[in-house]
Amino acid sequence: MAQVTIENVSKTYSGDMRAVNSVSIDIADGEFIVLVGPSGCGKSTLLRMVAGLETITEGSIRIGDRVVNDVEPAERDIAMVFQNYALYPHMSVRQNLAYGLKNRGTPKPEIEKRVADAAAILEIGSYLDRKPRQLSGGQRQRVAMGRAIVREPAAFLFDEPLSNLDAKLRVQMRGEIKQLQKRLGTTALYVTHDQLEAMTMADRIVVLNSGRIEQIGTPLEVYRRPESAFVASFIGSPAMNLIPAHGESGNLRVGDHVVAMTNGHAVPESQITFGVRAEDIRLRGEGEDADMELTIDYVEELGAGRLVHGRIGGAKLAVSLPSGEPLSDRLDLVLDRDRLHIFDHATGRRVRPETETAG
Repeated sequence: MAQVTIENVSKTYSGDMRAVNSVSIDIADGEFIVLVGPSGCGKSTLLRMVAGLETITEGSIRIGDRVVNDVEPAERDIAMVFQNYALYPHMSVRQNLAYGLKNRGTPKPEIEKRVADAAAILEIGSYLDRKPRQLSGGQRQRVAMGRAIVREPAAFLFDEPLSNLDAKLRVQMRGEIKQLQKRLGTTALYVTHDQLEAMTMADRIVVLNSGRIEQIGTPLEVYRRPESAFVASFIGSPAMNLIPAHGESGNLRVGDHVVAMTNGHAVPESQITFGVRAEDIRLRGEGEDADMELTIDYVEELGAGRLVHGRIGGAKLAVSLPSGEPLSDRLDLVLDRDRLHIFDHATGRRVRPETETAG
């Protein structure tokens, strides 16, 4: 186990194309960090630089107390789990697990012990004499993780390891990976484009966009206090509603509606973007004034609840409501003032309320 420090790391291709731009992350010993972002944001490139599979243009990476910029991948004391499993098809599960240790000259009794321990942890003992083609996708992924476990590395690196699995198996495997990492106490750096994986697995999330860090925080911090409109739109399902508005005497004007602000937001007297999550909107109660009127386009029935999609002027809005209540074509809505988010229209960065501090 080891701390991993990524300090001002950049990766440049073809002269001036920066895939990763001055990224710094301190990963504590035993921490589970998830890199998340859209395709092309630089997350896999960053992971490959930690692994030694990509050269570093600028900055430094330390694993433990050692700078590993020029250290060969095999000497970095890391183990990587790939999306495509990367198992040897002609070898049995037992041979796949033992192969790396055998190449390193590990004594045979030690190899047998580590293979048996990993098989017990992952519940793959009955598969040890099978070939990969005789295994399901989930079983193959367990073998790939077992091959990483037997290494007893300082850090695990996961490169979208669940992308090839069906939805039900992904849910099961992400829980297993999280429990396994906590049980072993090994530092982990995990790459995914799936924000739900990031939310459910991470100790901390690193949101990347165009090679830069948008925000680092716990899942709840990133969800409840997004530092930019990009983070707000990427983290959460459904995505946060983001609506063009104007500041007007400290309040929000959204089309013909004025939303009075009461929670200390310093709303600039200019064009802004305000955000609100679907669960932070409710139907107007008796005797209440509505903040805005929604024209319904369609409804998604989810069993325990429903998502109502519609428009306020020209802006789209999704509202989370209980199932079973009758709906008309138009709904009068009230917003939770303490859960509104204001973003600068030009920069996309969060405008903090006077009652909120940075961090």
